[in-house]
Amino acid sequence: MAVALVSSARQVGRLTNAARRLYSDVQPKITTHYTIHPREKDPRWKEVNMERIAEETDILIIGGGPAGMAAAIRARQIAAEKGAEVRVTLLEKAAETGGHILSGACVDPIALNELIPDWKEKGAPMNTEVTADKFGLLSKTGRIPLPVFPGLPNYNHGNYVVRLGHLVRWLGEQAEEAGAEVWPGCAGAELLYRPDGSLRGVATGDVGVAKDGSPKDMFERGMEFHAKLTIFTEGCHGHLTKMASQKYNLREKSEPQSYGIGLKELWEVAPENHQPGLVEHTIGWPLDKNTYGGSFIYHLKQAEGEAPLVAAGFVVGLDYSNPYLSPFKEFQRFKTHPYINKLFQGGTRIAYGARALVEGGWQCLPKPVFPGGCLAGDSAGFLNVPRIKGTHNAMKSGMLAAEAAMDLIISGEASHEAGVVPTAYEDKLKSSYVYKELKQVRNCRPSFHTGLGLYGGLAYSAFSTAMRGKEPWTLSHGGADHARLKPAKECQPIEYPKPDGVVTFDLLSSVALTGTNHEADQPAHLTLKDDSVPVNTNLAVYDGPEARFCPAGVYEYVPMETGDGQRLQINAQNCIHCKTCDIKDPSQNINWVVPEGGGGPAYNGM
Repeated sequence: MAVALVSSARQVGRLTNAARRLYSDVQPKITTHYTIHPREKDPRWKEVNMERIAEETDILIIGGGPAGMAAAIRARQIAAEKGAEVRVTLLEKAAETGGHILSGACVDPIALNELIPDWKEKGAPMNTEVTADKFGLLSKTGRIPLPVFPGLPNYNHGNYVVRLGHLVRWLGEQAEEAGAEVWPGCAGAELLYRPDGSLRGVATGDVGVAKDGSPKDMFERGMEFHAKLTIFTEGCHGHLTKMASQKYNLREKSEPQSYGIGLKELWEVAPENHQPGLVEHTIGWPLDKNTYGGSFIYHLKQAEGEAPLVAAGFVVGLDYSNPYLSPFKEFQRFKTHPYINKLFQGGTRIAYGARALVEGGWQCLPKPVFPGGCLAGDSAGFLNVPRIKGTHNAMKSGMLAAEAAMDLIISGEASHEAGVVPTAYEDKLKSSYVYKELKQVRNCRPSFHTGLGLYGGLAYSAFSTAMRGKEPWTLSHGGADHARLKPAKECQPIEYPKPDGVVTFDLLSSVALTGTNHEADQPAHLTLKDDSVPVNTNLAVYDGPEARFCPAGVYEYVPMETGDGQRLQINAQNCIHCKTCDIKDPSQNINWVVPEGGGGPAYNGM
């Protein structure tokens, strides 16, 4: 695995005007991907056979997370109930089911209870029921306890602390037992359309393309999957979901989505520090009052012979304004707090990862249906931010999508010849608890966008909770996250403590724990619409924030080989598929596309 060490001096040092001499006219070519440089114009591809093999299925599901697996299981349950021959195919870009899954995760079992009522008897890895809740506001040296009682969004009794990747793997087993086809290592790369403009299906990515964009001797074209209906369950900011949203204008009546980045570590802790079933959250330090975010610490029940395990993580809203902020380093600094640090003393960090998450809620929901398909789970943005939960909504929406799709397929309305809009899915969502709870908490997250910041948001959220979301107004998020980043000259660099290698760590050693691997000789899947923008805009105006907001050291500004100035280096092998760069890039010049199938992190129950 190639892991590039990011130079912290370049990341946080404010550049002087003299040092900021830019040589944009000699910036080297960075992007070689065919989405930016079409193969039709490349003579190296002239004699290459570009035909694809096509598979036909009834329901195609893109993404093997909780929503996708729930959709596959529910579709096959209905097929069994109706005695219908319905083919259900699920494509997952990770090499193994659950390999790209990362979440806290504290799960409300409501959807699983409905989907698989006997999940306990079937051995679902839901072993740690919540027994205690803690919530606190951190100052630099102290902690103020905040109340947690029934009726509040952060009351977790009845929920389960899980390693979500393990739960998803188990759901995948249930899906296959029910008759669904799960295709791991298959990354959907392109959308396919019928002559009437409706979605026909997807094509998986090609393999055997060299880093310079040329075909290798072992080049193989991707496959096409044609479906009567396609359900997108890619998770947050999915590559194909972006395409479908643009094609069918699904976000026409919604606000720009608002996001956060969640960073997580798994720790084997000292037995005296372990409290199985404890769920703890904090807000406040190390973030300032105008930066949204907070922590989670979940104590998992250990099996016989296993070390006591704690999942610890930190979330930063991607609407932050200071380009010098590093979410990764904020997480590391959080662990130095006197109240927090003692948990990790005598412990061992065994895993690390990061993932963007959808925080916009009700105001940012897209139209979930279009000709030939629909969006479910985090592809549509069903995370409940005050509850810090989305798995139950993801699963429920996947189940509802499957029910609507099956009705159309069994009735014959959905066919391969013409696209149909699954309008019943949208109707089902509107009458479900998914929309009900998102509407109730719709004003909590945007209430933090005031001059009072954290304190105004807390006060308003308490009021809104007491009102059960019945206030007759809806607050706005106020624009896209990337547009909130301020020029570097308006901000102060942030001095972060050096890692001690015991409780806090550097980026290099952290990325090594993700198991990330990509075929090295392939075009970088972090594509740039214009290769000159990073230096001319991001470095010149914002002092290169991509080198700080990426939690995996993918983006690095390095000296030019000839002359003065710097250039952007993209270490695509490091990418853990968090999507933060695509979201937070202030120039919106980065477009994340899928690498070869099977590439990316290899999480074990994150």
